[in-house]
Amino acid sequence: MRRAVPMMLVVLLLACGCAAVTAETPSAPPVVRVSPALDSRHARTDHGVVVTALGGTLSRVLVYEGGEPVPGRLDGSRTIWRSDWTLKPSAEYTVNATAAGEAGPATVATGRFHTRAAQRTFQVASTTPLPGETVGAGMPVIIDFDGPITDKAAVERALEVTAATPAEGAWRWTSDTQVIYRTRRFWAARQQVTVSAHLAGVRGGPGLYGATDSTFAFTVGRRQTSVIDTKAHEMIVERDGEVVQRMAISAGNATTREYTTTSGVHLTMDKGNPVRMISPGRQEGDPGFYDIMIDHAVRISNSGEYVHAKDNVWAQGRVNVSHGCVNARPDQAAWFYDSSLRGDPVIITGTGRELEWDNGWGFWQLPWEKWTLGSARRDADPAGGWVSKR
Repeated sequence: MRRAVPMMLVVLLLACGCAAVTAETPSAPPVVRVSPALDSRHARTDHGVVVTALGGTLSRVLVYEGGEPVPGRLDGSRTIWRSDWTLKPSAEYTVNATAAGEAGPATVATGRFHTRAAQRTFQVASTTPLPGETVGAGMPVIIDFDGPITDKAAVERALEVTAATPAEGAWRWTSDTQVIYRTRRFWAARQQVTVSAHLAGVRGGPGLYGATDSTFAFTVGRRQTSVIDTKAHEMIVERDGEVVQRMAISAGNATTREYTTTSGVHLTMDKGNPVRMISPGRQEGDPGFYDIMIDHAVRISNSGEYVHAKDNVWAQGRVNVSHGCVNARPDQAAWFYDSSLRGDPVIITGTGRELEWDNGWGFWQLPWEKWTLGSARRDADPAGGWVSKR
């Protein structure tokens, strides 16, 4: 009997072990973090909004400012949401974010925060093209700011170009107040291009922040390209791949550098009828001085070069006798004047003087790889960025 007692205890213990039940531990709800922190009164503007889910994934994020939705996107893991752009100074933002775990209750974070005021601000002072303008296929986008920018990379990241036909392009800084956008190849014809400067809250330098966003759109018209052969004394104008005009011309006489027409890819910049032309560096009475009014003049550089009318038919098509401009028969020059848009390419060959890339809009003179070196962004693809499709 004494030996039976231990055996019974073992059996009881085994029976109890087989029948034991382990209770499941409830999963903890996910944690939602918002930056800037909710209820902040002086939040930074240049970091945007970041919503993070810990222990779950974000199923919904809604951020508003002044009743307008703030654009943003989730990462691949759906655990981080970031606003696309920086935040407006002196503004109130509301956040509503929902995170769900694998099991158990979801977490909802709701609140608001205020951004700090900017001590000093900057904004877009002017743009080229003008809003609503119809331009040629070589047109650059030029943005001038109302003050110097030192944090150029941050400002450049806030600039967005969208078009119906995607194209490769890049920004290049030419000064502390000007940045220029050029596509790798000419724009596709007949499309609208939109340029958005998401500058509100962008840090442009110590204590300097963007005041407002700015957006404008322009239209690329038909593709018109002119080729001028100064040795053959001929100008051929093509429109959408077809020759629409042949013009006998006379170019610079090349007796001095200033009287030598520049070879290279020019763009039409502006035009006037008439335009007053005065000889550079000469006073009245000096040899070679002139002060005359010229009809139907289309400017193609900053060094005084135009395609314009001139009634010297004896030279046109035969010899170069001008002071550096390209002149043509008055009726044909009037036709070219009427048919030109700003940004139309004018390609000149056959002279001993090259157009400098920074002479007027000679930007196409820079090879693409050199053009992209003018970007301030270190996170950009060396080959440039892409104009996104609208």
